[in-house]
Amino acid sequence: MRGKVTEIVKPAVQLRNVSKSFGGNVALSPLSLTIKRGETVALVGPSGSGKTTLLNIMATIIKPDRGEVIIDGVPSQNLKPGRELSRKVGIIHQQLDLVDQLPVIHNVLAGRLGEWGICRSLLSLMIPQDKELAFKALNRVGLIDKSHQRTSRLSGGEQQRVALARLLVQRPQAVLADEPVSSLDPARAEDLLAMLTDLVREENQTLIASLHAVKYARRYFSRIVALRQGRVFFDRPVSDVSDDDLARLYDLKEDADAQALL
Repeated sequence: MRGKVTEIVKPAVQLRNVSKSFGGNVALSPLSLTIKRGETVALVGPSGSGKTTLLNIMATIIKPDRGEVIIDGVPSQNLKPGRELSRKVGIIHQQLDLVDQLPVIHNVLAGRLGEWGICRSLLSLMIPQDKELAFKALNRVGLIDKSHQRTSRLSGGEQQRVALARLLVQRPQAVLADEPVSSLDPARAEDLLAMLTDLVREENQTLIASLHAVKYARRYFSRIVALRQGRVFFDRPVSDVSDDDLARLYDLKEDADAQALL
């Protein structure tokens, strides 16, 4: 009897000795990282530690100076912009990248631009395409009644939900979020993170998010990757992260003393 063939599951994202500098300032020292499919990973660390740079490299928005980025088994430089890339990764920036003057449904359907050609994208500005998909996404984030409202009239929390709905119609394998709750009050931040983590689990997606508030990382994520001065300070399951680990991570005096020795 032949043995069962074991399927090799490719990691969602791999970084191998990736580094990045801007104008002589080191944003990321050579670091390596592997994130499995379906993981929920929080990036934490002091301001300027490299979290946003790391996310933008994973999203192929910026290129590393050195090293290799592999997304779902494919080197990032081999991913074609448009349909192929949009199916692999989607990102929510702090600024959300919404067009304020457009109705909500148009901002949601921007998640389909990678799938559409130029003609269909232009047509959708006049006659929204894939409307049922947009309505379904808006219903899941609790905004179905706002579908034709101008986006600028929504609250900050509602605009964050529009960005989530946009990702739902894009359907990437990995969702990247840069400080998704930085502009929200604690109650709305909790609500949005609960919704985000529930949605990615339902869709069997990978989630990688940068956060300032460590309490949210501990509550909603399974793994914490801590960065400091562009390096991985620790990388552990949430259950293994202690208060002492976090105290050392945010010990800015120690950072200053270390710089003085360089």
